[in-house]
Amino acid sequence: MHNGTYDIDTVNGLIKTTIDSVDGYRAAGEDADSGQYQSIFFQRAQEREEVADRLQAYVRELGGNPVDSGSVAAGAHRAFMGLRDAITGADDTAIIEEVERGEDLIKERFETALNDQDLSPETLSIVRECYSSVRQGHDQMRDLKHGLQNSPAGGTTTTY
Repeated sequence: MHNGTYDIDTVNGLIKTTIDSVDGYRAAGEDADSGQYQSIFFQRAQEREEVADRLQAYVRELGGNPVDSGSVAAGAHRAFMGLRDAITGADDTAIIEEVERGEDLIKERFETALNDQDLSPETLSIVRECYSSVRQGHDQMRDLKHGLQNSPAGGTTTTY
């Protein structure tokens, strides 16, 4: 038997993670040196905002109150990253590596939800739709990171 409260709680967890992703992409866009990477990061932030909006609308359809902010842990992580960057300096390669780590996390959380047999078929359908965007972002950042690692000049010329 499917529980609406359980679905709402699960989707709200995905919303928090997605908002964290929006914030991470925006921060990466602001910190990136390359205009190419800035554009990619800001575009992904916009796409993730659309995912969060879709999930929030679904929680409202279920009769719940959608969350509208990210997690406390993500805020602490961003503060730490800001401190680390102030001390060591962040280049585009380091920023891309951090973004890709965040992409691994959001992908994992969506996949966990997709495998949750306690979610209703309707909720699984919405999560699956949103996962498509998450997967595309993850794969793009993975490929970008690997392209930089394989580039002899540090990789600022790869186009995606």
